[in-house]
Amino acid sequence: MPARQHLIVALDFPDAHTALALVDRLEGQCSWFKVGLELYIAAGPAIIATLVDRGHSVFLDLKLHDIPNTVASAVRAASSLGARMLTVHAAGGPAMLAAAREAVSGLAAPPELLAVTVLTSMDRYQLASTGVANTPKEQVALLAQLGLDAGIRGFVCSPQEVAELRALSGPDGLLVAPGIRPSGTDHGDQKRIAAPAQALRDGASYLVVGRPITQAAEPAVAAQSILSEINAALAEMAPK
Repeated sequence: MPARQHLIVALDFPDAHTALALVDRLEGQCSWFKVGLELYIAAGPAIIATLVDRGHSVFLDLKLHDIPNTVASAVRAASSLGARMLTVHAAGGPAMLAAAREAVSGLAAPPELLAVTVLTSMDRYQLASTGVANTPKEQVALLAQLGLDAGIRGFVCSPQEVAELRALSGPDGLLVAPGIRPSGTDHGDQKRIAAPAQALRDGASYLVVGRPITQAAEPAVAAQSILSEINAALAEMAPK
């Protein structure tokens, strides 16, 4: 795939106007955009239709986490919006994951269902504060296995767990890695990060990048720099 098919730009904005202004600035460079909770709540499903109508692919990152019946209903509703990927939270447990997977089975054009493992803002201390004794890597592996057992083959994890999840999910696993930070950029509230090239080498399918692009003085220049790094990594990884 070309580099831009591996890059998802996170539209973490408080309104559709600001989000679409950024999309305009990246036109022709970026084809994947993430719609998360902030933008979805502010702009509603219409923002997804607008992006799809413009020919873009949408990663709808809602991290659905509720009782199984509610999540199944939400998954069915979200599946009609046109997004190509949709997240549920693996911490919802086996029954919830199975209900989500069942909800997309049989749909004409379902989104790829991704199970979120451990948020990139969480380190061992944060996990321990919630009663989880596992390290982040251990917890990611545990939650990913729950997803695999439920028939889910896509996962969201930090780039630091990509290699382990690639080994666990096999070559057909779809791994989406947020927490991507090019060298020299601010880490923000992300705890478990990596550079784009390293995440790809470790087995990531898609890289989610937000602030290094969206808060750059020249977003198109920042995006091109990341795309160049992705291109170099892909060339290095290509069979000789």
